[in-house]
Amino acid sequence: MTTAPPKVLVTKIGLDGHDRGSRVVASYLRDAGMEVVYTPPWQDIAAVVKLATEEDVDVIGVSSLATDHLIVPKLMLALEAAGLKDIAVIVGGIVPDAGEALLLEAGVARVFHPGSALEEIAAEIVRLTGARRAANV
Repeated sequence: MTTAPPKVLVTKIGLDGHDRGSRVVASYLRDAGMEVVYTPPWQDIAAVVKLATEEDVDVIGVSSLATDHLIVPKLMLALEAAGLKDIAVIVGGIVPDAGEALLLEAGVARVFHPGSALEEIAAEIVRLTGARRAANV
């Protein structure tokens, strides 16, 4: 039996339109053999939850450059309300220490800061996907 590759939703929520980093990460993850669903910037939480449901993703990666990480706790609540608490959420970008603590407390699995190795991001997605799939057996 073949194991399907991780399926990742790479998105930006809020009003931050700077998407270069998310495009680089999405491209790397595709090249690493993952299935990537990429959204353009300016997504709202309801659209992300809907897409995560429709695409049955394993991980949601949220890119933040300009304080949009502060919206992520609302995304976590919306995922839980939709019965999608098992989807791991990671955040990448400019996140101050206090913001990182807020995200981790809200249930975010991991925060990646500028300069994080793409290999490290991919390895964490593989790990999170394995944990999710093992829990849902």
